[in-house]
Amino acid sequence: MRLTIQWIFLGCFILLLKICDCSQTSSLPKNSLDFQVPKFWQSISQDIETIDEELEEDEGEETTTHHEPYPFFEEEQTHINETTQLGNDVYLHCRVQNLGEKTVSWVRRRGDQLHLITFAETTYSSDSRYSLKFKPPNDWQLHIQYANERDEGQFECQINTKPTLVFVVYLTVVVPKVEIVDERGLATPDKFYKTGSTIELKCVVSKVPQPTSYVTWRHGMRALNYDTSRGGISVKTDMLTAGAISRLYIANANRHDSGNYTCALADIAQSTVMVHVLIGENPALMQTSDSAKLTSNLHFIMLSISISIALMR
Repeated sequence: MRLTIQWIFLGCFILLLKICDCSQTSSLPKNSLDFQVPKFWQSISQDIETIDEELEEDEGEETTTHHEPYPFFEEEQTHINETTQLGNDVYLHCRVQNLGEKTVSWVRRRGDQLHLITFAETTYSSDSRYSLKFKPPNDWQLHIQYANERDEGQFECQINTKPTLVFVVYLTVVVPKVEIVDERGLATPDKFYKTGSTIELKCVVSKVPQPTSYVTWRHGMRALNYDTSRGGISVKTDMLTAGAISRLYIANANRHDSGNYTCALADIAQSTVMVHVLIGENPALMQTSDSAKLTSNLHFIMLSISISIALMR
């Protein structure tokens, strides 16, 4: 650009020299080798250099002005883990700075396959439990309703840059465990009590992300609480770091107290035991009698096998 302008002015200058009066040149000494550049040309040359410098500065400013800031995730780590409980609503966060004209999308990765869930604020998943919730100023949240075991896995928040920017969230769905246990802490399907004794059922709730006291008891389809007409019913629940222990007490048991008893953690998980209230028979003796019958049967089977082997010889 600078050379072009200088050549144009140089050509004009030469043309002006030819047009000038020749008498001015004859007055110069013949043996003079000095050539004085006219003042107007010096002024023009300085103006040309000034114009070129201003053009270069303008070009530099344009380059700086059009450079857009690059998007980045607000989270320092590129991979995080999230844990939720079965049945809870989940919000996976993706906070983006300097998004500009770029677009955020959420995808689900299963092995080598990617399944598009959302693009910008549009949801493409066929599962109606999934949706995009944008929370100003920059949080692109993936909302999952009523999380279940199938939702466990890897989710990716992506920005359509080159190369693609990826923020990974691994979701773990914890399925609570509920068990009604005996005195040894083992799960049991049946419990035996004598008429007039106190029924005591112990329910252990585990694999819960946070402490919980929301444990209920039912006798058949009837909810058990302190206001029942039966009376003599009490529930004590102790919260633990990752669960709870709930005990149901029913005083002065009678035959009407027999039946199925269910311990439930909301509507997520439950356990059931069959309670037998016996009249005039000691539960311990009955269980001992059953054990004796089982032992006798085993002896009979072993004896039969021994006789069969002896006859075959």
